[in-house]
Amino acid sequence: MHFTVYCLDHDGMVDKRLAHYEAHKAYLATSPIRMVMSGPLLAGDQQTMIGSFFLYEADDIADVMRFNSNDPFNAAGIWRSVDIRPFLKRVDNR
Repeated sequence: MHFTVYCLDHDGMVDKRLAHYEAHKAYLATSPIRMVMSGPLLAGDQQTMIGSFFLYEADDIADVMRFNSNDPFNAAGIWRSVDIRPFLKRVDNR
């Protein structure tokens, strides 16, 4: 099963996000679940980072929730909201 993780930052988190970026990347590299894709969400200016998006493949949503809860961005209080949902992939044009 696929799961989306949609995280929105608190306002004004770009500097804090950058300060924790290396720890965040290192943590993602330890993922016990398969990450299909990930990257920052952007504001309308297409430059300012305002959140994070992940697409995971896992057996159980609890595994995704557990891994996400320990992310350094989450621990640093960068994310204002985290929404994790099952995703039924119907089309993949990669």
